[in-house]
Amino acid sequence: MKQGAGPPFLFSRGTQSFLYNTLQVNTSVVPLHPMFQEYDVIVVGAGHAGCEAAAAAANLGSRVLLVTMNMQTIAQMSCNPAMGGIAKGQIVREIDAMGGYSGIVTDQSMIQFRMLNRSKGPAMWSPRAQSDRMLFHIKWREMLEKTPNLDFFQDMVKGLLVEKGKVNGVVTGLGHEIRSKAVVLTNGTFLNGIVHIGEKNFGGGRMAETAATGITEQLVSLGFESDRLKTGTPPRVDGRSLDYSKMEEQPGDEVISGFSYLDIEKPKRQISCWITYTNSTVHDILKTGFDRSPMFAGRIDGVGPRYCPSIEDKINRFAERDRHQLFVEPEGWNTVEIYVNGFSTSLPEETQYEALRNIPGFEKVKMFRPGYAIEYDYFPPTQLQYSLETKILKNLFFAGQINGTTGYEEAACQGLMAGINAHQATKELEPLILKRSDAYIGVLIDDLISKGTREPYRMFTSRAEFRTLLRQDNADLRLTGLSHKLGLASDERMRKVDEKKEAVENIIDFLRQTSVEPDSVNPYFETIGSSPITEKQKLHKVLLRPDVELPALQETIPAVATALSTYSADSIEQASVQVKYEVYIEKEKELVQRMSLLEELAIPETFDYQRITALGNEAREKLTRAKPRTLGQASRISGINPSDVQILMVFMGR
Repeated sequence: MKQGAGPPFLFSRGTQSFLYNTLQVNTSVVPLHPMFQEYDVIVVGAGHAGCEAAAAAANLGSRVLLVTMNMQTIAQMSCNPAMGGIAKGQIVREIDAMGGYSGIVTDQSMIQFRMLNRSKGPAMWSPRAQSDRMLFHIKWREMLEKTPNLDFFQDMVKGLLVEKGKVNGVVTGLGHEIRSKAVVLTNGTFLNGIVHIGEKNFGGGRMAETAATGITEQLVSLGFESDRLKTGTPPRVDGRSLDYSKMEEQPGDEVISGFSYLDIEKPKRQISCWITYTNSTVHDILKTGFDRSPMFAGRIDGVGPRYCPSIEDKINRFAERDRHQLFVEPEGWNTVEIYVNGFSTSLPEETQYEALRNIPGFEKVKMFRPGYAIEYDYFPPTQLQYSLETKILKNLFFAGQINGTTGYEEAACQGLMAGINAHQATKELEPLILKRSDAYIGVLIDDLISKGTREPYRMFTSRAEFRTLLRQDNADLRLTGLSHKLGLASDERMRKVDEKKEAVENIIDFLRQTSVEPDSVNPYFETIGSSPITEKQKLHKVLLRPDVELPALQETIPAVATALSTYSADSIEQASVQVKYEVYIEKEKELVQRMSLLEELAIPETFDYQRITALGNEAREKLTRAKPRTLGQASRISGINPSDVQILMVFMGR
């Protein structure tokens, strides 16, 4: 049958409703095909969220089907070929601590590693790795194919099977009904996606890949609210055409700590990245294309990311700046393709090319493909439970950019949690909910559900009020035990955590009990400009000095070197951080305890806010819409102030 070109229509059969688009191969529904079993969980989309969701549910014991439009783009790094960064690195380590795959794959595919913010306190340290884009995809697919209980199918999902307010499976573009107990939607930028380059636009979820249609229309018909967002990507260029002598080299760290808490072999060498800058000439050239910019001409309705704006947006918003930093990032070990980080754009390709040629080192640049913007549907996340299950349809979960986030790491952690909770739902078990004091993952999900987002949400350390507790170095201590109880984190991971806890306790005991003589430590103090001591002191007290580091004491004092020789660098660093920041850690723990009082005050699901006349109209409207589970969640809803919370406490008899 030839493809049709008509509008979407609603198809009903019995108590089920499906929204189809006539732009498909066959509009008839095919009965359950013998090649499909009934699955526990179907995951739609194989980006970072979908891959983590499928792996988590399968490793917990669910029968899982991962449906993707293209098996060759599983875990595709659609934009930047890198994982981690400020706050994002903490998320990847949390995913790994819980038994997810992102940290392992990143360690296996990295071409460069850097620990960012080393000059600041450990709460700000954030690991980041430049990845080999193709190897990243290959390693992810290998791990998924080795995962028991996980099947794959290449097709587009056009609609959901819905009966009596509950999702029972999916309908594909080929017309197959595939049944399941739960569905996780991780559609990324593919829902009615439109690609923009200058005055050109065409449907697509990524360049050269078709958009997904049908799902948004069906969900809206069922009562969901949807909206549009926008993201973008920079041009890719030929590294052989660049003059690196005009750029600043940015090498990787000498010591690669990586992301995974497992023993993953690290690369023996690294590839440098480079830094260059735009200039006033580049800006003037870019401005010549503003009249054909889809963003400025109003052809894009979606809101773009505030913290990763396009180069034209930077020039427009920061007109006083005469240059912007660009990171020249290799895409892999065996390719000359270069990612121009900081030059995201949807201007006409000829404008992009001319502007690139005026960047230092890019005078003879050859462009592989232009940058572009993509506009897509998302569903405001206030429509979700904390488990990432939707409030309207039971057993339907959302994860990733469908919830309004941006970034691989933000998507991956949502996928992990959605996969876990989809499994829990099919087994009629309690969902796993991480609190803000448990993990950056908990902060992200709480922000999305309590506050919602009208622009692509990106994680920062500043979003976490307990960031001294939520460090990248202790994610395993915080989360592995919790995940192991569920059955996700392996026995090997739990054993390593137990060994690390014991080692850290032993090291701290040694530091508290052992004294150091002035003669043995004063020469070291002199090299770092620290005041000498006149009498012996406990090592614990010595380590409290701001510039003193435990590894340096190992190199300086033979007794310390001998005592710590059997411990790993990870355990030594953990003990050092706990000693140096003990006061701050205890203060945050006290704050967590005080805040937990509000979190423990549950609000009945049927609570009628409209009858509380002491609340303002806005507060009543927002509380009725959000239906917070606890007073703590209510306090974080945008527009709800402390007096509103006190009024609620009075009416709840508190």
